Amino acid sequence: MTDFLFPKLHKEGYKFLTLAAVITFILLLISNFLGLIGFVLTVWVYYFFRDPERFPINDENYLLSPADGVVSQIIQTNGPSELGLENKKFTRISIFMNAFNCHVNRVPSSGKITKIFYKPGKYINASFDKASEENERNYVKMTNSNGEELILVQIAGLIARRIVCDVKENDETKQGDKFGIIRFGSRVDLYFENYQILVRQNQKTISGETLLAKKI
Repeated sequence: MTDFLFPKLHKEGYKFLTLAAVITFILLLISNFLGLIGFVLTVWVYYFFRDPERFPINDENYLLSPADGVVSQIIQTNGPSELGLENKKFTRISIFMNAFNCHVNRVPSSGKITKIFYKPGKYINASFDKASEENERNYVKMTNSNGEELILVQIAGLIARRIVCDVKENDETKQGDKFGIIRFGSRVDLYFENYQILVRQNQKTISGETLLAKKI
């Protein structure tokens, strides 16, 4: 119960929580009502940056969800042109995170990070299909333990203005490891081949735990 009410905080959250607390104190000096608003905002900031423990299946025949949220789209599409994969077909699962989801992102499979590419862009609603091509985004390409190529794309949303990537090229990761966070509403796309889809559109997902696909 304690972990539920007071979850661990992601390192990105401390400065925002401190700022929210200072603003709340100032508002409280002005009026109790404004102080209450500030307190609610501070609680929201704390829970936005929560970093709860997750329990991956530790089975490389499965791909785990990279994000908490809702499956907004499942399509067959070409790979990202930014990575030179525009002529290669992938399955893409898009997961939309609203402002109340946990925003810590996790790798779906163990493997090695082979390329990272950041691209500036717009900040349209991340639930829209065109967000994958127009919004600010960060590409993380990896080769998993089965030799399969996976691409994770962190996409900024309508409110988000900062993508944080905590991995570097040539890093070795384990299934369920954290690789970054997106601040204040966003989306993560996962591109893959040779896996059977296990989820459906509008299904809720839990980062590092929900099984998205199984190796064929």
